[in-house]
Amino acid sequence: GMAALTVPAAAQDADFFKDKTIKIIVGYGPGGGYDTYARLLAGPIAKKLGAKAIVENQPGAGGINALNKLVIAKPDGLSFMIVNGTAAAMAQLAGQRAVRYDLGKMSTLATIAKSPWVWMVHKDSPIKTIDDAIKSTKEIRWAASGPIDGLSDGALFTCEALKLKCKVIYGYKGSNDAGRAVMQGEMDAIYVSDTSAFNYAKAGGVRAVAVINRKPSRFFKDIKPIFDTVKLSKEAEWLFDFHTTVEDLGRIFVAPPNMQPGRLKVLQDAIGAVLTDKDIIAMGEKSRRYIDYVDAAQTRKNIATVVNVTPEEKARIRKVLLLP
Repeated sequence: GMAALTVPAAAQDADFFKDKTIKIIVGYGPGGGYDTYARLLAGPIAKKLGAKAIVENQPGAGGINALNKLVIAKPDGLSFMIVNGTAAAMAQLAGQRAVRYDLGKMSTLATIAKSPWVWMVHKDSPIKTIDDAIKSTKEIRWAASGPIDGLSDGALFTCEALKLKCKVIYGYKGSNDAGRAVMQGEMDAIYVSDTSAFNYAKAGGVRAVAVINRKPSRFFKDIKPIFDTVKLSKEAEWLFDFHTTVEDLGRIFVAPPNMQPGRLKVLQDAIGAVLTDKDIIAMGEKSRRYIDYVDAAQTRKNIATVVNVTPEEKARIRKVLLLP
């Protein structure tokens, strides 16, 4: 009898999306990486659902404004967002006043892509290895946009874990602007995703020192992960492991909290089918938009690992980030 009741409900959830319009929200302006991913995936996801799709750009506060709006949107599955999971989680942990969401309570759909991050220096830097940096008495100047922007928190975690003498310089417009500063010798180092690092290395003027992850980079196969390069203290391992877990949130799809379970499952399955489609993956690779699919359940666990830290761990993180 229960089975007989379940089938019509499942069919109803699947049929809900037919001929409707789904909206994929991007918390940044047109033309960037998040926008490109959204436009790559919108059509195929809509096709799986039998729906139509639009991409809506809602720039502001690094995606925080758009995510705040999504929290209070109708949880019908017709609106969902491609989010910088790393930045969103760090902003929440840091207790930024603008944050009105709890990433752990959002309806999780999938991880689209994740990248190990890379420590880069000017091509003529005396820092050839991590040991060189540890032994150096010179202050390392890291280029960043602002507090909790990926560039800065990655640099701060690296400097704290390795006990380096560092100074993070804010004010650059983005990773490209910060990368140029290192290429021109204005700054000493930058901490960026391996996709950005690869582009900078191709342009010349910078080189990679370390992959800050337990896994290697697909682009820097000759650079070992930091865990295989230098002996780390337990404290350093915790700092790097925590921060790489945050980074591994990468680009994620989330919907408003409290979605109806059946409809949520339909949306998760459609997105999963698209993100594992070989043709879609190949299309992404042509434009250097790599897909590293992680299903909704594991993505939700990864988010929980990051946002549900103990009060002591949260205090430690805030101290590293130089927050009051």
